[in-house]
Amino acid sequence: MKIVKVEAIPFAIPYVKPLRFASGEVHTADHVLVRVHTDEGLVGTAEAPPRPYTYGETQDSVVAVIEKIFAPQILGLTVLEREVVHARLDRTVGNPAAKAAVDMALWDLLGQCAGLPVSGLLGGFGDRMRVSHMVGFAPADVMVAEAERIRDTYGITTFKVKVGRNPYTEDVAACRALRTALGPDVELYVDGNRGWSASDAARALREMADLDLTFAEELCPADDVLGRRWLVAQSQVPFIADESATRAAEVTRELLGGSATAISIKTARTGFTASQRVLHQCEGLGVEMVMGNQIDGQIGTLCSVAFGAAHRSSSLHAGELSNFLDMSDDLLTEPLTIADGTLRVREGAGLGIAIDPEKLARYRLDV
Repeated sequence: MKIVKVEAIPFAIPYVKPLRFASGEVHTADHVLVRVHTDEGLVGTAEAPPRPYTYGETQDSVVAVIEKIFAPQILGLTVLEREVVHARLDRTVGNPAAKAAVDMALWDLLGQCAGLPVSGLLGGFGDRMRVSHMVGFAPADVMVAEAERIRDTYGITTFKVKVGRNPYTEDVAACRALRTALGPDVELYVDGNRGWSASDAARALREMADLDLTFAEELCPADDVLGRRWLVAQSQVPFIADESATRAAEVTRELLGGSATAISIKTARTGFTASQRVLHQCEGLGVEMVMGNQIDGQIGTLCSVAFGAAHRSSSLHAGELSNFLDMSDDLLTEPLTIADGTLRVREGAGLGIAIDPEKLARYRLDV
């Protein structure tokens, strides 16, 4: 079964409300639908969510690199030649979301060819994951109201709190308000998106020592090498590397260098193939991991839960699988449903992605 066509379709879907965090804010899901076609009529599907303020990719750059560089190099290869595909894609530096989408579309094709779900092919540990919800920048009372609404509506009891503003007048106060309102049975962890200095982060963590935080993530920049090592060495909370650990080599650097003690895995930037390498690396080094979110739509979320549920170690913590709730619409014919705080893996062969042609026609930007 050979690859005969690769599509990169830009589309835009507005968010119900802007998502705000230390490294930027998002008003519209300017994503790229990636579809890989075979000579036997099967189509593998995935989604690339560009994040220019984090990885440098834009919607236009994702479309261009897939259509002009990646597609010509992989046409004629079979679905089984995934290592050959990666060797050719890796000739081009960067472009993690574009590469990840091509990889996941190939896995979707592999599952369809075998008549098996991708999650089963990856490991088959479980059929669902607990869900964590991201609470973005807002006044403390607004953040509390959102968390209470999400808990009461969807049964979600784990919240990732965006910090990285002024830690003393806004962030710590917001975290304390969330803990007071939600009680001790709800998990809270903080994500700074590199917004604090190491000294501010250390002071903020001391002031939040009684809040029983599960994790702290990317509180200060990875380029602050000594400051970050100093911070992590004194932290009583496991410190997650996210944007600083986008490849297996960077995971090694952050962990062995003492700049992190846990890792965020995002299928949107490492696909399934490289994500498995990162997961096994974490298992070998004995560090925890969480399934992160690149502000994915429902397609990307399906990919993330398929991977996270497939492995025991990535199922231990709630996955960040709810950002699509803030989108005004999506492209799937059957929308995702979060119930009792969990999201299920789609049944059937491949990833179970079915695109609504009318919605695609409405939101695509290339016609």
